[in-house]
Amino acid sequence: MSENETPPIPSRNRLRKAAVIEQAAICFMEKGYHATSVDDVARRLGCSKGRVYHYCPTKTDLFFEVHREGMRRLFEAIEPALRTPGSSLEVLRAMLVAHAGAMLRHHHFETVVAQGVQIHRFGATTPDQRATLSELIASRDTFENLFKKQIAAARDDGHLGDVDVSIAAKVALGGLQWSIYWYRPDADRGRNARDRLAVMMADIIIDGLRARG
Repeated sequence: MSENETPPIPSRNRLRKAAVIEQAAICFMEKGYHATSVDDVARRLGCSKGRVYHYCPTKTDLFFEVHREGMRRLFEAIEPALRTPGSSLEVLRAMLVAHAGAMLRHHHFETVVAQGVQIHRFGATTPDQRATLSELIASRDTFENLFKKQIAAARDDGHLGDVDVSIAAKVALGGLQWSIYWYRPDADRGRNARDRLAVMMADIIIDGLRARG
């Protein structure tokens, strides 16, 4: 897009669907998938259930939309970090900071992504639902593989210890994702509080992986 072009204006229908998904994410975060009803989402939106069903025919479809949006936001967050100039370690650090920031900023969506993993592993779902969940989980694997590749590069360059790449990636990402359980957005105080916290989280992980001696 050139400097003189006007950004496209989202359609009213897209904006309304985005609002439904946003409020559904909050409901699923607060009550969990099984305890949340379409009534809960409609009440939060101040509309009828019919409006919610207009965009998502079932609660499960609504959950999948939230999960999909949560993953989209994670990929969007780390894309600029992948182009960070500098060493392989600096790129890895930028990716971890970006991921941590996305976890904090989109807390409600990323909580639903974690719920999706649990439902996929242990939930009672239909074959069609499991197929959709499998597609969503595959996007998580793609996301994790970006970190595996960068951890391997930083290790091979001598910045990290002789770590198992797969385990290191799972521990690093798991540590950041655990913030869905302890982070409280309303407890933030001061400007850029989330950004500072994201940097602290990433630096602790980097320090644990760094080569010693």
